[in-house]
Amino acid sequence: MRRSSSSPFTFHFSLFTRLGFTLLELAVVVFIISLMASLIFPAFYGADSKIRSDARKTASLLRYLNDNAISAKETYPLKFDLGEGELSWKGPDGEKSEKARSLAGVYLQSKGELKKGEVTVFFGPLGIREYMALHLLEDAKEMTVSINPVSGRVKVAEGWQQ
Repeated sequence: MRRSSSSPFTFHFSLFTRLGFTLLELAVVVFIISLMASLIFPAFYGADSKIRSDARKTASLLRYLNDNAISAKETYPLKFDLGEGELSWKGPDGEKSEKARSLAGVYLQSKGELKKGEVTVFFGPLGIREYMALHLLEDAKEMTVSINPVSGRVKVAEGWQQ
């Protein structure tokens, strides 16, 4: 503590006077703001629309069946019922099915574009045998989920693609 020369009763405490914020305080504030933004902004932009959700689920299912068929050296069928908008499959954890109302068509390299009926594809010990693209349609929004038989890569894209 030192005495100011201008006034006899003014003291300056140099250890307790701060002119800014510490790095830790700034980091905590930025973290809180980013956490709040990540919870609030997806609701404004419609980031979790039904067609996007269906595309992500379908892409995940294709990866799951392809990877498990290769690793287990098994063959797993995946059936598309285009009339009902339903997917059913047999995987390592048994038989399952799921609704995919936005499913509009399936493109197979050997059969072309299929928009009605039932289609069954097989994931064998070497993975899927041919290129496949699933077309999803909801209102005016279109999305495509495709799987490459050579690389096993699953791709989700906006628009109608082959």
